[in-house]
Amino acid sequence: MVGNPDFFPGISQDQASDFEEGLEAPEGELHLRFFVASGVEFALPAVGIKEVLEYSPDRVNPMPNVSSLLLGTINVRGRVVWVGDLGQFLGETAPVNTDRAEVSIIAIEDQGLMLGLAVESIGVMAWLDPDQLKVSRTNPDSMAPFVKGEWLLEDGSALKLLDQVNILRSARWAS
Repeated sequence: MVGNPDFFPGISQDQASDFEEGLEAPEGELHLRFFVASGVEFALPAVGIKEVLEYSPDRVNPMPNVSSLLLGTINVRGRVVWVGDLGQFLGETAPVNTDRAEVSIIAIEDQGLMLGLAVESIGVMAWLDPDQLKVSRTNPDSMAPFVKGEWLLEDGSALKLLDQVNILRSARWAS
């Protein structure tokens, strides 16, 4: 269909061919990039993400006698979902900023269990090549069990790939 000149009204066949050459098949796997409060960037595989939500902090219901990592619960279409501070879960000292209009929450799910991960900001969806993933040797002990590896970006920074199943199933949420 893209090769059909009718698909590009008002441009010549040569221009349509140039446009087609610019369309490339994505390489790698789709990931969501995001930031925690300390400014560190992470990624999660898109296949492990149920949805990305923006919630007003007053809609996150705090619960007594739970881990300080848990901000509370939210109602997602009639389903009660716990929300935790991902940065603090990974050992960061800075808590997610809840003094704003909306908090970004990444809902992850595995085998019917769902958890909301509060993050500082959502970045972009990006195709990342799993063959370029390297073993990360710079992770603090608190973060190591939850990092699958990292990509070295063009600017020299590292983008860490998180293991959403290990995060979701961790006993750390209960402590």
